[in-house]
Amino acid sequence: MTAPPRLVPDDAHNRALIQNAHPPDWHNPEPARRYNLAVVGAGTAGLVAAAGAAALGARVALVERRLMGGDCLVTGCVPSKAVIRSSRVIGELREAASLGIKVAAGVTVDFATVMERMRRVRAEISPHDSAWRFSQLGVDVFLGDAAFTGPDTLVVDGLTIRFGKAVIATGARPGHPPIAGLVEAGFLTSETVFELTERPGHLAVVGGGLIGCELAQAFRRLGSDVTLLSDVAQLLPREDPDAAEIIRQALLRDGVRLALGAVIAGVTREGGRKVLRYEADGREDRVAADEILVATGRVPNVEGLGLEAAGVRHTREGVVVDDHLRTTSRRIYAAGDVCLGWGFTHAAGAAARIVVQNALFGVAGRRRVSGLVMPWCTFTDPEVAHVGWNEREAHERGVAVDTLVCSLAHVDRAITDGETEGFAKVHVRRGTDRIVGATIVARHAGEMIGEATLAMVAGVGLERLAGVIRPYPTQADAMRHLADQYRRARLSPLVRRVLGAWLRWTQ
Repeated sequence: MTAPPRLVPDDAHNRALIQNAHPPDWHNPEPARRYNLAVVGAGTAGLVAAAGAAALGARVALVERRLMGGDCLVTGCVPSKAVIRSSRVIGELREAASLGIKVAAGVTVDFATVMERMRRVRAEISPHDSAWRFSQLGVDVFLGDAAFTGPDTLVVDGLTIRFGKAVIATGARPGHPPIAGLVEAGFLTSETVFELTERPGHLAVVGGGLIGCELAQAFRRLGSDVTLLSDVAQLLPREDPDAAEIIRQALLRDGVRLALGAVIAGVTREGGRKVLRYEADGREDRVAADEILVATGRVPNVEGLGLEAAGVRHTREGVVVDDHLRTTSRRIYAAGDVCLGWGFTHAAGAAARIVVQNALFGVAGRRRVSGLVMPWCTFTDPEVAHVGWNEREAHERGVAVDTLVCSLAHVDRAITDGETEGFAKVHVRRGTDRIVGATIVARHAGEMIGEATLAMVAGVGLERLAGVIRPYPTQADAMRHLADQYRRARLSPLVRRVLGAWLRWTQ
């Protein structure tokens, strides 16, 4: 069995995590004669596929070379949200005076304790993804490096696993741009930033996407000076410009220095610091940082898997799959970041459910990944949540839409909470009430986007949503405002005149 990876720092929390996610004393089982499903990779996609198939009575082999739980547990969702939770307290304390609460001067951040809490939370969640738990679910768990040796076989530490169907769920890892001197100077990624025990005095964040914005704001609130550099002019390029602008203003308000549209020329070490030279707005500038966090994209993990022996085609973008998530080998499927561009834990889980149905039940389970309605959320403060198309994407598809917007300044609960910065927006097919996309910017937008997502999945339009009774007051009442807007828009001046005349006549 491959030795468990080393986690930094070597404390009780990380040792507990390793004991669950890659037990040092684990003994791989004797392989069964043949498995219905072999799953390579025990991140979210692999775990969901293995548990789902086992629950259906399949004989399942699950292989993981590093830590069960994958990025989500170890270096992604769980640790980042734990750190963000601590940072939000600082944001709330800064707003306390406007709510009539006087906070004594001298509030400080104990960064080491923040990071220790993150490691504790991560360890507490790790039993959910542990080798022991999946073994109890009836899954044969193999810890070690796996490689395909043919279209229906793979090898793990000298053991041959034969399968009827297989799933490649090896995920992705952080990449880095080819910036001169970056590797020599050293940098952090989303895999290593959570190893920090001391707060960087100055953190340079390269990348203005989801991870870059979330961690730039969090580290600034936790006391680091932060400069965020992005080679595009808009933060969160996948979002609507009005949503991205709110996040830009929020980061500036927190004290994050922004260098947007910046082209980084190189990195050098000077006097113990890392100096980034860049050009923005036609001017050359530089920033000296103690640490550099690179958040510019991810690279699929396809190396060393023996994909050629299995007849599985792959490119720089990952394993090539069809709409049913089957690879170029008829027995082998893929799910998660190794083949999908979304890069979300919930997307990996949804794809794994498709794979289980399609792989185990053939034609009877022909589910398509194109049929998924995929929401996502950027967990800045405020959050940005999105589902479906925005106006540009609808236009590119030749779909005419009407857009309805409700500012949180018109939502009573947002006013009482002092959280009026943001909005809820929906796009409907022109002439109908069918939602094709929605964006919400609010402190808890990730919790609010579910109603629009459910409406899209169920084919429920704004007309039906107008009849839904919601507790008052909640910020989710913004959806009622949008539904009421739709109803009012349907009443043309002529219709209103006719109705008014009828009402007066019947009095």
